[in-house]
Amino acid sequence: MSKHDLPIGPQGGFTRRQFLYTTALAGAAALTGCATRAPRRLAAGEKLNIGVVGAGGKGASDTDHCASENIIALCDVDMATLAKRKEKYPDARIYQDWREMLKQEKTLDAVIVSTPDHLHAIVAATAIRMGKHVYCQKPLVQTVYEARLLRKLAKQFGVVTQMGNQGSAEDGLRRAVEVVQAGLIGPVREVHVWSNRPVWPQGMERPEGTDPVPATLDWDGWIGPAKMRPFKQGVYHTFKWRGWQDFGTGALGDMACHTANMPFRALKLGYPTEVEAWTSPINKESYPLKSKIRFLFPAREGLVPVNFWWYDGGNPKPDNPYAHDGNNKPPTSVTADVEAMMGTVPGSGCILVGDKGKIFSPDDYGAKFFVKLTDDKEFVASQNSDAVKAIPQTIPRNAFSGDTDKRHHLEWIAGCKGGPTPYSNFDIAAYLTEIILLGCVAMRTGKKLEWDGPNMRATNAPEADIYIKRDNRKGWSI
Repeated sequence: MSKHDLPIGPQGGFTRRQFLYTTALAGAAALTGCATRAPRRLAAGEKLNIGVVGAGGKGASDTDHCASENIIALCDVDMATLAKRKEKYPDARIYQDWREMLKQEKTLDAVIVSTPDHLHAIVAATAIRMGKHVYCQKPLVQTVYEARLLRKLAKQFGVVTQMGNQGSAEDGLRRAVEVVQAGLIGPVREVHVWSNRPVWPQGMERPEGTDPVPATLDWDGWIGPAKMRPFKQGVYHTFKWRGWQDFGTGALGDMACHTANMPFRALKLGYPTEVEAWTSPINKESYPLKSKIRFLFPAREGLVPVNFWWYDGGNPKPDNPYAHDGNNKPPTSVTADVEAMMGTVPGSGCILVGDKGKIFSPDDYGAKFFVKLTDDKEFVASQNSDAVKAIPQTIPRNAFSGDTDKRHHLEWIAGCKGGPTPYSNFDIAAYLTEIILLGCVAMRTGKKLEWDGPNMRATNAPEADIYIKRDNRKGWSI
């Protein structure tokens, strides 16, 4: 079975009847009161009519990067955030409920989704069913089920999509994919990826009590499909939601869509067969302060099996039990050459270990990389390597200028107007996200998972099902 052929399985996933139900044209109408329509294809000289869901934080920069188009609607559960953004986009209509925005804005062509993780899928799925092109922040979704669903919907409704892992726009990342697939470092049997995240609280229990909900905030809308809980000032909204299991995906979900992007593409990583996690203490409320996760990918498309290792966080700081020292990285046997070159091991990075050499990328995006072949004494920057220079270009480059994030958005806009398919479209982005989120499932289950990818289930751990597919709150069915 091709890795691009993802059936909806009867065990631990969708039945055929369930999937047909979730993709029925009535789905969007039931949630928003709107009928579906085919996406409007624009000519290059026309402008998209864009609505934004989640207007603050990353949503602000997502909006600004698309300001060449018509920003006709801004939606956020916090009216204080909307008031600030309205100052910059005075012609945009404002909404506190994204469902109302989709219902009222009849001319919308495209939607940007920049909410907390737990709302990504339901907003994106509704917009897609209505024929809207979608740019959605990473991680694309919060659960494995949602990733599978968005991938199917995007293809079914013919919309143009892009996930916000902006490193995909970098020439260096695309070049690294070409170099690995050309066989320069030989068969790759190990991958090590690490991150300095989390930079938000993790490892905590839910606080007791309740605080008054700010007058500007729609707390019910913020909770969305998650289970209702009391509002607590400074605990969830605005930035600190990432560490909570009901709302975020922890350090892994936040950063692996960036840092694991290059090896995922380069090594054609399909479904893993085993996923296991080692963590600092983990409870039922938040993600742990540190984790080490192993994904075993079997032989695929002529490639050898590979162990993929992920590391994040570190040990608790003495003065703050919910912060860490960042000391959770690959073993020195893997990073010694990196430390010799840089004098230290950076807070984030990626190393691919092949039979003929190594590739090392020292940042979150894979924007640059270094090569060390078996006979080399040290790593060499890719642009200075004769062996790299000899490898032909096979992947089209992002054609736009500006910073990385803006170029990533412009690629999506061009795709909506008939240009090339965006490099991080949901066909690839949902697959990447689905695999990454298995690490979250392994952490929360607390045991090694034997994974049946096509049927979306852990064959040895039926208790994992509740983490694979969330039971959405009444009224928020996806």
